[in-house]
Amino acid sequence: MFKAFNTTGIGSLPHTDPVEACNVILDSVDIPFWPQLPHRSFRESMGPQYSEGFPFVRIDGDNLHVEQAEDAASATFYEAIAGRTGFPISAEYAAGLHAFIDILKQKDQRLDAVKGHITGPLTFALSLTDKQKRPIFFDDEMRELSLELLKGKASWQIDILKPFADKVLIFIDEPILTALGTSTYMGVSNEEASRMLKEIVNHIKECGGIAGIHCCGRADWPLVLSSGIDVFNFDAYEYGDTLSIYPEEIKAYIDNGGFIAWGVVPTTDTIKKVSFPLLREKLDSDLALLEKIGVPKHKLRQQSLITPSCGTGSLNIEDALKVFSLLKELRNSYAEG
Repeated sequence: MFKAFNTTGIGSLPHTDPVEACNVILDSVDIPFWPQLPHRSFRESMGPQYSEGFPFVRIDGDNLHVEQAEDAASATFYEAIAGRTGFPISAEYAAGLHAFIDILKQKDQRLDAVKGHITGPLTFALSLTDKQKRPIFFDDEMRELSLELLKGKASWQIDILKPFADKVLIFIDEPILTALGTSTYMGVSNEEASRMLKEIVNHIKECGGIAGIHCCGRADWPLVLSSGIDVFNFDAYEYGDTLSIYPEEIKAYIDNGGFIAWGVVPTTDTIKKVSFPLLREKLDSDLALLEKIGVPKHKLRQQSLITPSCGTGSLNIEDALKVFSLLKELRNSYAEG
């Protein structure tokens, strides 16, 4: 599916110039991705970026909430779901995506793989609230409609990226997975979380994409791995040793052809003090832990990718560039053996 220790990124960059951000990506990673630019506009933040076309959403300044939609808008939305036409993402909500497409058109060179992304259905439905600050997740109809919206965002991306690459990888970004089981989300069952993840993973695959998931904290890894994903991406800098707690699940995942995308390059202020030797030692140690629990060394390494631990949008540009520089250095070191 991918070459051993290929690199990609999570999504956000600190830039406001979409072309500049795209050039950084195209110069830095093996699997290029379109950049999310939250500093450019509130609409490019994680929740709002995928809300376009959802007739219940209202954006007031830097505030996003849901309310009753007009009948005509609702009817159009339901028709789009039934017709499986997808839900476009305009340049107003994703300048980086449209700049990325323009650059790929100019290059006129088919790539092996490209990456898109969506906010995960749990994170989206638990972050988007009504005027009473109640997450739409707890409204059965709205939860299902938001899931259909995100399916449409995924399929639309697959369709527009297919002309430029043999493989289209779509990451489902699910930071809220780390908080499931806490007092804040006591009303969210593992069964429902699993159902929603499996639905969107299956949809991505049905549309011809490769399904990945990104989680930037520690979560219920068996739940994540059982969702049918092809690529499992997590913060390996902080939590790399947590995979060895689940030997049977990890071995089954690898045996079934799943890839682990090790987010070993930190995207917090820690980036200021880390070095290539430290990160290489860290990743080697995490790989060795899985080998000790019985994951075949050759297979594990053939099915490993390398990424930053999360998006770089919270960093300044200088530190973000260091993230991508270290990513390239790691990739080159594994390519050399």
